[in-house]
Amino acid sequence: MAEDRIARASLFLASGTIVSRVLGFLKAIVLAATIGVVGSASADAFAVANGLPNTVYVIVAGGVLSAVLVPQIVRASAHADGGSAYINKLVTLALVVIGAATVVATALAPLLAWIYGSQLPPATLQLAIAFAFWCLPQIFFYGLYTLLGEVLNARRSFGPFTWSPVLNNVVALLGLVAFGVAFGFDPDGTRSAGEWTPGMIALLAGSATLGIVAQAVVLFWFWRRIGLHYRPDFAWRGVGLGSAGRMAGWTFGMLLLTTFAGIVQTNVLSTASGEGASIAAVDNAWLIFMLPHSVITVSIATAYFTRMSEHARDGEFGRVRDDLSGAIRAVGLILMLASAVLVVVAYPFAAVFQPGNLANASALGNVIIAFAIGLVGFSVLFVVQRTFYALGDTRTPFVFTLVQVAVFTTAALMTLLLPVQWVAVGVALATTLATTIQLALAVILLRRKLGRLDARRVLTSLVRDLAAVVLPVAVGLWMVTAFGAFTPGGFAIADRWGAILVMAIVGTVMLVLYGAGLWLFRSPELRGFAAPALARLRRR
Repeated sequence: MAEDRIARASLFLASGTIVSRVLGFLKAIVLAATIGVVGSASADAFAVANGLPNTVYVIVAGGVLSAVLVPQIVRASAHADGGSAYINKLVTLALVVIGAATVVATALAPLLAWIYGSQLPPATLQLAIAFAFWCLPQIFFYGLYTLLGEVLNARRSFGPFTWSPVLNNVVALLGLVAFGVAFGFDPDGTRSAGEWTPGMIALLAGSATLGIVAQAVVLFWFWRRIGLHYRPDFAWRGVGLGSAGRMAGWTFGMLLLTTFAGIVQTNVLSTASGEGASIAAVDNAWLIFMLPHSVITVSIATAYFTRMSEHARDGEFGRVRDDLSGAIRAVGLILMLASAVLVVVAYPFAAVFQPGNLANASALGNVIIAFAIGLVGFSVLFVVQRTFYALGDTRTPFVFTLVQVAVFTTAALMTLLLPVQWVAVGVALATTLATTIQLALAVILLRRKLGRLDARRVLTSLVRDLAAVVLPVAVGLWMVTAFGAFTPGGFAIADRWGAILVMAIVGTVMLVLYGAGLWLFRSPELRGFAAPALARLRRR
């Protein structure tokens, strides 16, 4: 019954994420048609500015809330009032901190934009600063969204957290369309930084911020539906918030490390701005990379996380180990295929953003490939990290993140030795390398903490998945080549709809071959997914 609940929760989370991500891709496509991607000064400036709110928010509270809030609320649920008083105090404290950070960050917009974009051409940097003043207020609403959503998750109301970004994407899409109609579309990114007027900047960046506002505020309605009513409570002493603060301290340190890595990445990429794949191209490649991770890994891990926290609270570490094994095997089953498909259709996928131009499609496509080969490891690391959080341990993730940042920084700086057109690919490969090393260390440290892991079953499952994906990759590569993915003017890259059609055909063929291979290999994970559907069909 517990596994059924996990499956239903994961499916519901995934459905909301799928809708949101589809709209997110549509937004990214419209944004690319509006300001370009590869070689676009406008796109690089907006990428720097629109990334700042999320970066600052993550430094201040983002990962801290995810790592600390759910376990603390689960523990507080044993209180006579179900944890309501504790929730009000914690949310009030967090909003005060995040609100203050938002005011300070917005005032420091020129400095923050310079930190991340000091290597940009001067005119592009000035445009990034102008965008940043409009984008940085998003920090407060990112915080509000996470706070309200994580409380809902801890109360097993999983849907709103994944469905509210749909509203964000709709609002932002309307803003982009309005911008294109009012000021013209620029898919090749030829509009110079000096051509932007205050009205253009306000409409593009302001509509992006308005989407985040809508995404956060709508969650208050869902709070009321589950019987929660937020009342500001500033009486923070004597209610056990000290333990939350100690946990948050290590997570804060970890986030500072990843922020440092982000600064290195953006400045390295800035050296290619206007000449090849740069900040905007890597942002788009990361968006593509994160699609299967967000739909599959986050949905599965979020559903398992609350249960892991409950088992850890009760000292049932054997069940925590079982949760970890089940989550990794479920993630690996799907992400192995997703990684393979992304590698195979990388050029057509890039052509969705930059159609009709093999040079631009290959520049973006190579970055997608460099990220995609590390997808399974990245997603498994996400599950392992959440296991530490469920155990109330935020110190150990700091340790293996320190190693990851050191490896990434060294590798990213070395990419400056590459020709400018390969810098973005080098940065993506540096990310994959650093994540792989981080995962290996994290698993070793988790094994010490839990005594043992279900390693044999997990490794057998992953090797089986890898073996089953070999034939689909070979067939998929033959198909995209036949469709002209690597040929100037080829059907797979000539226009947006042709690229989408090729991806759909190749992805479907690879899915069928992968499923057949897993079935022949008698994959228990596949049969576990298929059994409920087959049972329903037999009953009908």
